[in-house]
Amino acid sequence: MRRVALFLLVISSTCSLLLATGTQEQQQTGGRVVRVFGAFRGEEAARFEEAIRPFEDRTGIDVIYEGSPEFETQIFVQVEAGTPPDIAALPQPGLMKRFAGKGQIIPLPAEVVAKIDENYKPVWKELGSYEGKVYGVFHRVNIKSLVWYPKKFFESKGWKIPATWDELMALTEQIASEGYVPWSIGMESGTATGWVATDWMEDIMLRTAGPEVYDKWVNHEIPFDDPAVKRAGEIMMEIWGNERYVLGGPQNILTTRFQDAVLPLFENPPRAILHRQGNFVTGFMPEEIQANLDEEVGVFALPSIDPRWGTPVLGGGDQFVMFRDTPEVRAFLEFLTTWDSAKIWAQAGGALFPYKNQDLDDYSSQLERKMAEILVNADVFRFDASDLMPAEVGAGTFWTGMADLVSGVPLETVLDQIEASWPR
Repeated sequence: MRRVALFLLVISSTCSLLLATGTQEQQQTGGRVVRVFGAFRGEEAARFEEAIRPFEDRTGIDVIYEGSPEFETQIFVQVEAGTPPDIAALPQPGLMKRFAGKGQIIPLPAEVVAKIDENYKPVWKELGSYEGKVYGVFHRVNIKSLVWYPKKFFESKGWKIPATWDELMALTEQIASEGYVPWSIGMESGTATGWVATDWMEDIMLRTAGPEVYDKWVNHEIPFDDPAVKRAGEIMMEIWGNERYVLGGPQNILTTRFQDAVLPLFENPPRAILHRQGNFVTGFMPEEIQANLDEEVGVFALPSIDPRWGTPVLGGGDQFVMFRDTPEVRAFLEFLTTWDSAKIWAQAGGALFPYKNQDLDDYSSQLERKMAEILVNADVFRFDASDLMPAEVGAGTFWTGMADLVSGVPLETVLDQIEASWPR
């Protein structure tokens, strides 16, 4: 009991100190301070701070950013203690909805919403809204719906970039018929084994069932064994389950580490040609390839299946929400809706942004320009479904079920088992 009392005393003192520090900062600068709390740290935090410096120079407002590896815990501690930051950069849409549902964040003012309408496609306003009110400004995002290939070898064979799923399957068969292995896939990830397959399922669900059904699936408004989910699994297994299409055959998927699956594309000659993974995968490519990405690496969007949905993008991103309404906070949020807030980061490299009026030439590489173009052209964007589902499913039976599927368990059995595991 004494330990509990001591812990509560420390927490109380810490919160009081944070509040006092914030007050002192505001007094020292005439109140022109905006405190921002988020999850990104290190180089990413440094790039963010560089990107927002023009705003500080122009306005005289001091934007103080703090990043924490324990962000998702600490933000709740701060909010419950009554000492939230002025703005938080939320990495999960569920956090925004939770805070909005409790009235703990403030809807964005009309001038910020107008900038969102001006500078973003409608999907980003939709993703930042809750019960008809807009709460979030999206800034940096990442995308998963990408297919990578060894650029020089691919072009030497005269193969064409597919624009539709039928063309992708035709390319897959063409590569196999010419004596090469089309796909390199690996899903081994320790206790997280399975997420590579859930990403594939989610991407295919967006392309076949569309965003509304996808959202119903995430929220369990349709069962996990719904025909729409089954169809996505069947389409995925047309590639994953084909001995001719996957390096080492389907059994090799389970034992290949996800971070190693891209390496066969860059052997001489390549042992596989295609690899689907998010934009972070360049960090796992061989060093000599990373040193010359634009010449060595090609990328295209995972193609469309149903033209009604265009070419959707699955990914993630930070949305900035407002806990305190001041002229300084409003001005900074309005700045974040513009390409000016991202340009310096884009020039430095390592980040993508969703602004529809961005200058793609500002990106530091041809590869990042291509990825940004894929992002900007997408009318449909959704967050990772497994991250939004209850943990028992999204980081549990969905992962293990996908491993079972690759091991040979029938799709219907896998989907029935995941459905049975959904918490009631």
